[in-house]
Amino acid sequence: MPQRKLIERLEAKGLSRRDFMRTATMAGAALGLAPTFAAEAAQAKRKPSVIWLHFQECTGCTETLLRPAHPDVAEVILETISLDYHETLFAAAGHQIEAALKTAMKENAGKYICVVEGAIPAKDNGIYCKIAGKTALQLLDEVAGNAAAVIALGSCASFGGVAAAEPNPTGAAGVPQLFSKKPVVSLPGCPANPYNLLGVVLQFVTYGTLPRLDGLGRPIFAYGRTIHEDCPRRPHFDAGRFAEAFGDEGHRQGFCLYKIGCKGPVTHANCSLKYFCEVDGAWPIGIGHPCAGCTEKEFAFRRPMFETVPIERPTPPDTYPPIVTEHGHPSPIAIGFGGAVVGAAIGAGVMTAKKLSAEAKKDGSGPSKEA
Repeated sequence: MPQRKLIERLEAKGLSRRDFMRTATMAGAALGLAPTFAAEAAQAKRKPSVIWLHFQECTGCTETLLRPAHPDVAEVILETISLDYHETLFAAAGHQIEAALKTAMKENAGKYICVVEGAIPAKDNGIYCKIAGKTALQLLDEVAGNAAAVIALGSCASFGGVAAAEPNPTGAAGVPQLFSKKPVVSLPGCPANPYNLLGVVLQFVTYGTLPRLDGLGRPIFAYGRTIHEDCPRRPHFDAGRFAEAFGDEGHRQGFCLYKIGCKGPVTHANCSLKYFCEVDGAWPIGIGHPCAGCTEKEFAFRRPMFETVPIERPTPPDTYPPIVTEHGHPSPIAIGFGGAVVGAAIGAGVMTAKKLSAEAKKDGSGPSKEA
C-alpha cells in the first residue's frame, strides 16, 4: 500500500492541516524560506531514517521535544522522520534495540540523520560511557561516520555542557570537538529549543540541505542574534532601570537583569522569541532569572552564574549616553572665559545698535519728532 502523505497521516491522528501548516510555516520563516516551504514539507513522502544517540546527558532535550502541544511538535517530527533508534523512547531493550540500530545503519547507510544528545567522555579511551560494550567514542565514530547529516542537540552534545565543566574528570567534550569527518549542526541550549530542531529537520527532509551555519556550527536562523537584542526587558536596559538584587523593587517591577548576572548580551539564541512548552514567558528571563548563557561555549557552566559580562556587540542605544548623568561644576577659569565672551557679545550688540541709529538720523530715515 503506498505510503500516505504526511499531512494525511497527521489528520488521521487528529492534528488539523491548519495547525500543521502554521507550525511548518513558522519554522520556514525562521529559516528565511518561502511560504511554499510548508506546503512542500506537507507533501513530502520520504521519511528519512533517524538514529538518536544518548551519552552523558539528563535526557532534558528529549523531554522538551515531547512537551509542546499546540500542535504537538513531537508528533510532527515523528511523522516526518522514521525514528529507528532512540534509547529513551523505545519500548524494546537489550538485544532487540541493538539489533534495531544495526538494521537501521545497514539499510540506510549514508542516508540517515544522526542526532547526538549528551557529551562524549574522551579521557582514558572513553571508558566512562559505554553502551552494549562500546564506548561513546566508538559509537560516535561508527554511527555519525556513516550518516548523511549529524546534529548535536543541546549544550552537552555541542560543547560538553555540564559534564565538561571544571574539573571535567571524564574529559567530556562535544561532538564538533571529537568528530571531524563531516560538518556538524550544533543546536546548543539547556535544553535545546524543539522548534530549532524542527526547522533543521524540515529543511533537510524537504530540500536535502542544511541551514547556513555560524562559526560554531549553529544555524544562523536561530543563533544569529543575541538574546539582548530581542529581550522584552531591553527597554529597561536602555532607560537605565536595573534590578540590583533578587527581590528588590527593580526586580519586582520587571527591570533589566543585567546587573545581577544576565548573560543575554553575549548569548546567541532565540529564546526571547520562541518560548518553551507553549507557555508565554516560559524561559529564564521571563520568570525573573538572568540568562545563564547556555548556548555559549565560553560562558555556559564555565563562569559564575551571577557574574556580569561585557556587552559583546553594542547596538543603539547601547552606545548612547545614559539618560541621567552626573554633571560636574565649571571651573573659575571657564566661568571667567564664558563671562568675557558673553560681555563682548553684548558690547558689540550695543555698539552696532548705536551706529545704526546714528546713520538713520543722518539720512532722515529715522522716526520724526511728530511721531
